[in-house]
Amino acid sequence: MSSRAGEPFDPVRAADEVAALAAGPLPASGPAVAGGDPATGEWTGTGGEGFRFVPLWEGDALTGAYGGAWTDAVDAAGRCLDALVAELDARWGPHARVPLHTALFARTAGRPLPPLLDALLAQDCDGDLSVWGPLPGTGRRAAVSLAQHDGDAPPLLVAVAVDGAVEAVPEEG
Repeated sequence: MSSRAGEPFDPVRAADEVAALAAGPLPASGPAVAGGDPATGEWTGTGGEGFRFVPLWEGDALTGAYGGAWTDAVDAAGRCLDALVAELDARWGPHARVPLHTALFARTAGRPLPPLLDALLAQDCDGDLSVWGPLPGTGRRAAVSLAQHDGDAPPLLVAVAVDGAVEAVPEEG
């Protein structure tokens, strides 16, 4: 669960939050550290050297949703991502896609990962990234992702800000 559970989705608000994250401070050093709400323990964000990512929106838990109901909920979350990506494309131009399945395979095989990708996977933020940048004025990249890592887990939209490039982990073989 994240601190965004139960909030309605608004693509303009979400895009404004992505822009604010990209313009805000990022940790200059240190390992990735996940933060939680002191009262509830719900995840509020993760930061590490040169990056930060936070929840933007969390759908309903899919416990007890099967077949068409599950598919409808996941499709609705995908439409939220599509609306957010369209809003950010309008602001910053076309995005690039960075798949995370190769990072997940590499992690499972024990291969080292870039700290950002390792931190995303550690937080179960395993959806492909839509990445913009370098952004004017900062040189940073901003990204969004939709994770739905477990059959019962709620879909989760995440915003990422990072100094430097976000590159896919090459497939091994």
